[in-house]
Amino acid sequence: MGDKMQRRLIVMRHAKSSWNSAAQTDHERPLNERGRGDAPRVGAALVELGWVPDLVLSSDAQRTRETLTGMNESFPGEISAAFLPSFYHSGVSAVREEVPTVDQAVGCLMVLGHNPDWEDLVQSLSGESVMMKTATAALLTRDLAAWQSAFDPGSWNLEKVIYPREL
Repeated sequence: MGDKMQRRLIVMRHAKSSWNSAAQTDHERPLNERGRGDAPRVGAALVELGWVPDLVLSSDAQRTRETLTGMNESFPGEISAAFLPSFYHSGVSAVREEVPTVDQAVGCLMVLGHNPDWEDLVQSLSGESVMMKTATAALLTRDLAAWQSAFDPGSWNLEKVIYPREL
């Protein structure tokens, strides 16, 4: 398995979306003006903290796609991303299935999705309760040899929570 290294996991909820849109379904709802402003600010805060993801696993919903597009305005270079229907439909169980398949070279992983699943995910990983309002990013660390053991017993450390309203 190799030596343990510090892994970073960013659990982020999509930015504020619009309920007053022409979207036919919840899945198609776009960001609203506030959400389009919050995403690049949270991206910039991550860059400032040195938390630039090597890979983003995201829900395939319109609002998560737009959130990542906004964050990419602040990130240096293009970030690899996979948009997964399972993150929209299955939340935490999908994360538990996907994260162990992540390449060992990835040191910083972002999972981008929805509530209430993301609050449950942060709680189960860190033991801490975090209110995951829109565009909130919870920054977690843990020494791991491989992502396969990300959900083994043991706790992640909640290092910081980024709230867009505080930026």
